Amino acid sequence: AEMSKARKIALISLLSLSNVAAVLPAAADPARDAILATLAEEAKKADPAFGGFSAERGQAFFAAKHTGGKPDTPSCTSCHSQDPTAAGETRAGKRIEPMAVSKNPSRFNKVEEVNKWFGRNCNSVLGRECTAVEKGDFITYLSAK
Repeated sequence: AEMSKARKIALISLLSLSNVAAVLPAAADPARDAILATLAEEAKKADPAFGGFSAERGQAFFAAKHTGGKPDTPSCTSCHSQDPTAAGETRAGKRIEPMAVSKNPSRFNKVEEVNKWFGRNCNSVLGRECTAVEKGDFITYLSAK
């Protein structure tokens, strides 16, 4: 018998959450886990071979110098500093709270905030929207920090 769409989504969500929980036991947050599960569904739709998010890829993405965006923001670290547990600073000199969930537990647990900041910052750094995998890797990395 064919599995219902709702059952497939529930199963994918459960599998995604169990993968997240295995990687991030200390940083578990139901709202953040739900955001990651949604991103995992999007990633799987874009690439059926998607095998899960990677803190290592997230760290590399966070630190990398990118092209295509604004010249004064070639990387996430342009504003967020090399150390995700430290505060960053906007180009206008305004403090940005640490990105690491260990220092800022409210990070990545409100869908509207996640969408707003990824939308703004991905366009600034990359000159395009981030993919679901990039977002999930980024959140996975910073959830482990």
